[in-house]
Amino acid sequence: MDDGRLMEFLGRFVGDLGAAMAAGNVVVGQRLGLYAGLAQGAATPEELAARTGCDARYLTEWLRGQAAGGYVEYDAGSGRFSLTEEQAFCLADAAGMHLPAAFQLVLGSLAAEPRITEAFRTGAGVGWATQDRDVHLGCEAFFRPGYAANLVSTWIPALDGVERRLTDGARVADVGCGLGASSVIMAQAYPRTRISGSDYHDGSIDLARKRAADAGVADRATFEVASAQTFGGDGYDLVTSFDCLHDMGDPLGAARHVRDALAPDGTWLVVEPLAGDRPEDNMNPVGRMYYSFSTFLCVPNGLSQPGGYALGAQAGEAAIRQVMTDAGFTRFRRAAETPFNAVYEVRP
Repeated sequence: MDDGRLMEFLGRFVGDLGAAMAAGNVVVGQRLGLYAGLAQGAATPEELAARTGCDARYLTEWLRGQAAGGYVEYDAGSGRFSLTEEQAFCLADAAGMHLPAAFQLVLGSLAAEPRITEAFRTGAGVGWATQDRDVHLGCEAFFRPGYAANLVSTWIPALDGVERRLTDGARVADVGCGLGASSVIMAQAYPRTRISGSDYHDGSIDLARKRAADAGVADRATFEVASAQTFGGDGYDLVTSFDCLHDMGDPLGAARHVRDALAPDGTWLVVEPLAGDRPEDNMNPVGRMYYSFSTFLCVPNGLSQPGGYALGAQAGEAAIRQVMTDAGFTRFRRAAETPFNAVYEVRP
């Protein structure tokens, strides 16, 4: 045994163990407004307790752990903790990156561990609709800032002629819309366009309707409980699917239904996790994150549905292209990408 390699592995394990427990602490910080309180200015645990109405002893331990992990700053001279501008943008700003939602998604996912462990033995699926509520809420809260930052400013303009059509007034089907973040964003940006969102999970659709009403766009963003293979309507100028095609048991059936629902000159915007086609292309921190989520969420959901597919979150462009080709689409290209997403333009 190589002692150097052993210590290197143990160091990695300690880092991962601390990060795993940090997930719960970050969610506590978000739910209790601790980051928002700290964003008001540097504070001792007692001062933060006065701002947030929380217990100073708990806050002492929480703040020290946050500082040890690099999530907050600590000044030993004054005994105060603080957030840098960048930390506040990521952790405390509702209009920022809202990273605590990712840990909310983690905690919700891990709640299914006993069922996932059993599914490893049986090969059975675990459906998205049966996951913990924190999975649905955390997923929407984590992905929404990325959609807000890119959908209208970059992704739609990258599609041939689509932005003009939406500005003039078009019909859009947002398939697998979840809690409706993407639908609301499009409805706000293109007031002449009508959005029809759909998702097979009725709880998500209930929240999507509420989010649209709260945003004042319920007159132009409507929702139905329906799968990607059964959503209603046809003649759509644009169909969108955000981070959901790889979760489906029957993405081919969904693609065929989308093709039938599109206008002859319509476009399908497909946003998927960025991935290489070979496993070795994804052996990096982002790939590790996606494979881990996929093991608990994406593959189990695919296996819970008929169709025979379980693409997973790191399917890669070639696998997505093959689904589109098999469904009869003739044009497929990567129109844009971010460090986390690939954006595909698909046409009949």
